[in-house]
Amino acid sequence: MKLHTLQPAEGSTKNRKRIGRGTGSGRGGTSTRGHKGAKSRSGYKTKLGFEGGQMPLQRRVPKFGFKSLNRVEFKPVNLDTLQSLATTYNLESIDMDTMVSHGIASKNDKIKILGGGELSSKVSVTAHSFSSSAVAAIEKAGGSVNKI
Repeated sequence: MKLHTLQPAEGSTKNRKRIGRGTGSGRGGTSTRGHKGAKSRSGYKTKLGFEGGQMPLQRRVPKFGFKSLNRVEFKPVNLDTLQSLATTYNLESIDMDTMVSHGIASKNDKIKILGGGELSSKVSVTAHSFSSSAVAAIEKAGGSVNKI
């Protein structure tokens, strides 16, 4: 081993400009921050949604209506979706786990069964909520309704 063959270890050096290390480095002086103002100082942080003093978007856009803090959001699932599940996978009962495993809902969703489409197979359905037309259609087909 000779001095002229020495090299730094692989990955130990970074190929980038070092900022704020004197004028000879090419990135000294203001250290690429420009002159004066909050952005040139250390510890500068912008507030979320700050647009440089311009009125922020969330304050410019008009707001109207009412949203209850206690509302319950349901994932709607129609009867034709249940029918396709029942025929494709030959199911007699459809519950949360079945819908989650087949990608209809995620595990944290609350599911409401709606009466869209037709149901011809006898299926026992378990969900958080049902519309009255869905209950009538499921019971007409010979199935049963179970609320969670």
